[in-house]
This record gives sequence, C-alpha cells and structure tokens, in this order.
Amino acid sequence: MTVMTDFAPVRRSLDQQVADGQAPGFTAAIRYAGRTSYYATGTLAFDSDQPMRTGTRFRIASLSKPVGAVVALSMVADGLFALDDPVAQWLPELAEPRVLVAPDAPVDRTVPADRPITVRDLLAMTLGQGALPAELPVAKEYVELVHQGPLPPFMTPDEFMARFARVPLAYQPGTRWLYHAGMDVLSVLLGRVAGTSLSSVLRERVTGPLGMRATSFQADGETLPTAYRSLADGGQEFGEYGGAFEQARAFESFGGGLVSTVEDYLTFLAALADDRLLPRELREQLTTDQLTPEGRAGISELCGPAMSWGLGVAIDTAVTEPWTSVGRYGWFGGAGTSAWVDPSRNLIGVVFSQRWVDGPRDDFGYFWRPLADVVPA
Repeated sequence: MTVMTDFAPVRRSLDQQVADGQAPGFTAAIRYAGRTSYYATGTLAFDSDQPMRTGTRFRIASLSKPVGAVVALSMVADGLFALDDPVAQWLPELAEPRVLVAPDAPVDRTVPADRPITVRDLLAMTLGQGALPAELPVAKEYVELVHQGPLPPFMTPDEFMARFARVPLAYQPGTRWLYHAGMDVLSVLLGRVAGTSLSSVLRERVTGPLGMRATSFQADGETLPTAYRSLADGGQEFGEYGGAFEQARAFESFGGGLVSTVEDYLTFLAALADDRLLPRELREQLTTDQLTPEGRAGISELCGPAMSWGLGVAIDTAVTEPWTSVGRYGWFGGAGTSAWVDPSRNLIGVVFSQRWVDGPRDDFGYFWRPLADVVPA
C-alpha cells in the first residue's frame, strides 16, 4: 500500500479560511498510517502580526472531556474504583438524588431515584442532569445555582457539589444522555479519590508519561490566541472567556478546562489508539457505544441520529459525510477545536482555531473534507 502524506489540500483549505476571515489562524496535526504532519497558518489575533505555530497553546474547551475520561479509566485500571460503583462513596452529596416526575415539571415535584448514580453514568453522561432546554424550570434552577455556559465554574469543587445536589435530576440515572454535567461531577470525584489536585493527577497519569508539557489547566503566563465569539454571535472578541484561563482556578474541571496544542493532543490520541494509556478492554469500552436506543435521544437531538457516546467520546454510528465512518471516535470543543480517531482509515486528525463554533452541528468540514479527499475510506 502506498501511504499518501501530501496534505496540501488540507493546508490550502486552512489558508483559505484565514483569507476569508473565518478566524485569524489555525493549527492542525495529522497521523496517517503511523506518519505525522503538522501545520499552522495565520496569526494569534485579527489585529496581530504574531504568527500561529504548531506549538501554540489553545483553550480546547470540551476536548478536555476525553482526557478526563482516560484519567478516570486509568484509575479504574489501578483498582481505585469500578465503573459500576455508586458515586456516593466519594460524593455523599449524591447519596439520595431526587428526580423530577417529568423533565418539564416544577423543581419541587420529585421522586427518589430508581437506582444510585454510578461512575459509568458520569462518563456516559447518563446521570440524569446536563444541558436542557433553557425554558425548563430545572434548567433555570441549574443556571442560577450551579453553572451554565462556556466559562469554567468559578467555585471550589466542594461548593460546586453542594450546589449541584440542590438541583433535582431531570431524568432517572441511566435513562438519557445529557451533555456536560457528568464531566464536572466526575472531576470532583477524581480529585477526592486521588486526594490531590487534578493538575497532579493529570501529570501523573497522562501528560507526564507522554511528555505533554503544553497541556494544563491554565495558561501559565503564556499569551494564548485571542478568543472570538461565533459568527452567529457577531464574531467579536470574547474577552471574558479568554481571561478565564490566565491564572489557576479553584475548580479544575475536565468538563472544559484544559489548554493544549495540536502536537500534544495528537500525542494523546495516538497513545490512546495504540493502547499505551489504557488496557485494551478499557479503551474499547471508552470508544464503544454505551447508550441504549432510548438513552441516545439526547445526543441525537444535539448532534443528529448518526452519533452516539462511549465513555467520554462521541462515536459515529453511520456514514453521513465523506470523512465519517462507523466506529470513528472523538469530539469537538465549542471554542473551535476538533479531534477524531478513524480506525478504519488508520487516521487521527486534530484542528484548533480560536473562534467559537456556531452550534453543536458545526462539522469543521473545512478540515475534514479535504482530509477525506487525501485519505479516502
């Protein structure tokens, strides 16, 4: 087999995105058939002459979630807890969860949970709480008491859990996928189990062994690319989000708290795909559909019917675009980042920008389409 390593169409597409003003700059990393390629184009901001580099650190938003999932499963591999353990052993705040009688019910109309929330529920995002239509009473309660939106939580993990426990679950545990909240809760659990900061856990289990020196929970004094709102929101500079990563925070969360580079993130995904981070059985669980047909309704509403969820990553369940394939796994970050592993193509791709996406179905086609032309199924 001849291995194609000329990714000129991908580079031209990223250059065109810069020329069209879609974002000031992009970085990308590709591994195909064991060979790697990196590319950077543009600048750190629209009004900057500082060039983008492949080692430029970005706020990777929800691409933090797969990293947190690997940390959790590495702790499972070490016997610190099991996937089906009830979380109340470490999160007593969730010992007796209450569940709404219906997702649109008033927040005081609840019943006891049918069963305990488990570690698996947090990773599969089936704990019963998460992103919900804003008009629902429980969604309003969550925003008021806990957290919502792109900014990392500005509170301690203990305060977060105390607030989280005051909001009823919208669904019974295990019955429906709801985005995001599970990873914030999981982050608290991991810190309590380890008895140390998530920064330390991350260094010990992922970034240290892999030499990922640019991946952490804050910018460490480095100037990050300027963050911009989505075009749908006007595209202006998003200063509040950008400034949230300038210093250490009280709550380090894998929900969306990491900064990294395409070089580091490709290293991470390659180690995961090559079974150098987890035992194969756990990696297969992480990258295999964990949802029931009924539970999948939540992710179908967000991303369409051809996608499901494993234990911290999304999974393609059907071919809908030239670059998709059944079993392809990965995710995206709302801040403008996308990373996927395609075992059928022996391909890993990572692309970072600093403009927020227009919505969960923003497909980063400007990167994946030309890549699929170079590396066909």
